[in-house]
Amino acid sequence: MRPPLQVSLNGSRGAAEGAAVPMSPEDLVEAALAAVAAGAGEVLVHPRTPCGRESLSPRVVGPLLEALRGAGIGVPVVVPAGVGTEPDPAGRLERVRSWGVLPDRAAVHFGEPGAEELARTLLNRGVAVDAVVPLGSGVGGAGSPGAAGGGTAGSGTGEVEPLVRFLAWPAPDHARVRLVAEPAAADPALVAGLRWLPPVPVLLCGREAAAWPVLRLAARCGAGARIGLGDVRHLPDGRPARSNAELVAAAVAELAATAAPAGAATAGSR
Repeated sequence: MRPPLQVSLNGSRGAAEGAAVPMSPEDLVEAALAAVAAGAGEVLVHPRTPCGRESLSPRVVGPLLEALRGAGIGVPVVVPAGVGTEPDPAGRLERVRSWGVLPDRAAVHFGEPGAEELARTLLNRGVAVDAVVPLGSGVGGAGSPGAAGGGTAGSGTGEVEPLVRFLAWPAPDHARVRLVAEPAAADPALVAGLRWLPPVPVLLCGREAAAWPVLRLAARCGAGARIGLGDVRHLPDGRPARSNAELVAAAVAELAATAAPAGAATAGSR
């Protein structure tokens, strides 16, 4: 059984990047409903303040989650808990601990300071964790929009490679942890080693030019996949996407056309 397709409704994009990118709670609810109707099985949403700033504030996250669920969104809802929403690690912990309405999952970037403690806090609150790690070159630092960040081991940056940090993290509950790997390109060699990771589900996602090739790679590997205006604004044929729902419909078709070979397995599917 293929893992659910996740839609990234808005990502770290700003309003200047096109009217198709939903920002307001009303637009996000409308986009989520249409994307789920088109085949999305999860919704990733970056909550925004009225001025458009990403936020972990319970006064922003809670009302948006209530609006989504109140509108009939019955699939898991994921929110990010990274530098883009709150630069200070202690501030992120404080925000997460103050949530009155909880998402189903939260994305924690393992290239950012305090990732392990943040992930543990989320699990203790009953929120499943998406551990985000970049794979390969060309991935920005922790402050880059949407990037997990961090240098590679031995790179001389003094930072530990995010995947190494994830592997060293003694997750208290693997059943509620998923690895979200962001390959810089659809290189099967980057993904091959994921077979030997702890038995957690894997979701593969790419950004911009890598989005569609990585989605096809995910289909071949039997991994979860993601698409949406938060990642890419064009369809497989290069035409601009008019909505998240249009991207999801195209992704469903791509996944169906790119079947995983018999015996294909990623971490968590063994």
